[in-house]
Amino acid sequence: MNPLVPARLSPGDVARVGASGLRARPARVVLSALGIAIGIATMVSVIGISASGQEELLRRLDRLGTNLLRVEPGATFSGGDVKLPVDAVAMVGRVGPVFTASATGEVTATIRRTDRIPKVETGGISVRAATLDLLETLDGRVRTGVWLNAATARYPAVVLGSVAADRLGISRVGVQVRVGDRWFTVTGILDAMPLAPEIDRAALVGIPAARAHLGFDGHPTTVYERSAEESVEAVRDVLPRTVNPESPHEVAVSRPSDALAARAAAAGTFTGLLLGLGAVALLVGGVGVANTMVISVLERRREIGLRRSLGATRAQIRTQFLTESLMLSALGGAAGSVIGSLVTMAYALARDWPPVVPAWALGGGLAATLVVGVVAGLYPAVRASRLPPTIALTST
Repeated sequence: MNPLVPARLSPGDVARVGASGLRARPARVVLSALGIAIGIATMVSVIGISASGQEELLRRLDRLGTNLLRVEPGATFSGGDVKLPVDAVAMVGRVGPVFTASATGEVTATIRRTDRIPKVETGGISVRAATLDLLETLDGRVRTGVWLNAATARYPAVVLGSVAADRLGISRVGVQVRVGDRWFTVTGILDAMPLAPEIDRAALVGIPAARAHLGFDGHPTTVYERSAEESVEAVRDVLPRTVNPESPHEVAVSRPSDALAARAAAAGTFTGLLLGLGAVALLVGGVGVANTMVISVLERRREIGLRRSLGATRAQIRTQFLTESLMLSALGGAAGSVIGSLVTMAYALARDWPPVVPAWALGGGLAATLVVGVVAGLYPAVRASRLPPTIALTST
């Protein structure tokens, strides 16, 4: 006689058998899948919000331009102070690829809303003498009023950066403020400048007025220049020798757009922390799935015994319960991916960002759920397959 060969279950049969166990306990399935969904939703939304923020940053950099360089005095070998030459702007402007160059110089004066406020109360606002083409170089905009011109630069007129205006409580032009020992009239308020945050916290006056009324010595403290995009690195290399041929090491050159890019990289560290929290939530969800499957095995001993007595092999029992675990995890993973994507879109649209959900995040989330399903269902599946049919059938 030929030995009996157990029937093979087709993939469709395996899916139907696995789904039947889930349909029999819908409330428990929903609660177990919810744990997986929370973990996956957290991970997908964190990655999506981070990617959306970085995309917005890249778009801002494209709008602002990455061809702006900033030249500032460094320090001597002995640690002494260094001053840029008075004609530094003219020297930088003579470099071939440079489109435009301008500068500001710090003034030893404070700005106050009234003369009754002590001079030591600066509010973090600096006073700077500015060249007339500063806005052109920085691609800045005037929110209210007008920028300095050849006439107002000679008189006590001041333009406030966006932060400076907020700290002084000024929202309109024509108001007088105390700069040093003189009254200056506010003629303009600027929009925010992401590539030059120091201008946001500054009160800007014309160089002639700064010389006449505030004791400005004419030495710039910051020179800004824009050059051809493809020539930025070459210009960056020659600027120290151009500004100070004798001591180029005393000149510091930076690229403001690098600071914004570094900020995005720093945000990635925080994203990693949130992903860790999502992974913890996913682990908790996996424990919930394992608990559900173990209880399911205990409650379905008679079913397991009946199937074994009808010829089901241990492998088929293991496959049945492992399939249930995978389906349960996949259900939670799919729901979590949808929820995470919706959260990302809602947050990005609320911040006026482009919503971005990387495909690898969705794929990685679903893959993680399958791994959790296998790990969580492996022990209950093996335990179910090892139940002797006689003991299982006599269980209550």
